Amino acid sequence: MADFEAVSHLYADIWGSEPGSTPISAEVIKALSHAGNYVAGAYEGDRLTGASVAFFGDPVGSCLHSHITGAVMGRGAGLALKLHQRQWALERGLQRITWTYDPLIRRNAYFNLVKLGARPEEYLTSFYGEMDDAINGGDESDRVLAVWELTEPAPPAAELPPGTAHALRDHGGLPEPLATDAETVLIDLPDDIESLRRTDPAAARAWRLAVRETLGDLLAEGAEVTGFHERRRYVVRRPRPDRQP
Repeated sequence: MADFEAVSHLYADIWGSEPGSTPISAEVIKALSHAGNYVAGAYEGDRLTGASVAFFGDPVGSCLHSHITGAVMGRGAGLALKLHQRQWALERGLQRITWTYDPLIRRNAYFNLVKLGARPEEYLTSFYGEMDDAINGGDESDRVLAVWELTEPAPPAAELPPGTAHALRDHGGLPEPLATDAETVLIDLPDDIESLRRTDPAAARAWRLAVRETLGDLLAEGAEVTGFHERRRYVVRRPRPDRQP
């Protein structure tokens, strides 16, 4: 239990949770581990620097859902955990790992799409309801579902085809939606949404709604996120009419 409590405390520190609160309790982590799900920690010497908790998902027998992964920044623990999680899943015959992340956080989008090769497949509005930790407080908990196909080759880096246009761009720190019928579109993200929530809540709210209405609507229409350009914008390809069933 001491190990699971250390994981719970690490998460509380990373997310800036209120005293006595944590994203997931040691008791739940213990139960998931005992039932055969994935619970792993990354250490530097005796110091816990990251941890990940995942459970089996749907389709049963082929998917692992990674519920929470947190790591001290700048130590490489997050990547080490995801690669370990991938190997763990493959050894059990699983084909994909899924997880949710805030689509507004640029470093997470870059990590998921570029470093790992996962792809967003679904936009989930206010997925966790109201949250009061230091990272999410003051904003709605929109998420995208990322899917990491473990048995397929990593997708190539997205190249911008001729005619690519912005559907949402950063204009002086605020989102500016642009009308375009381009097949491939770009969706900018703010420089630092977490700081913006504290310094300019109205601007953070504007970004949340703008990305929801552009990225969310495109994914609902069957569009495909093909990459993350210059560490700051999604590359999205609309479905072509001749590809429709």
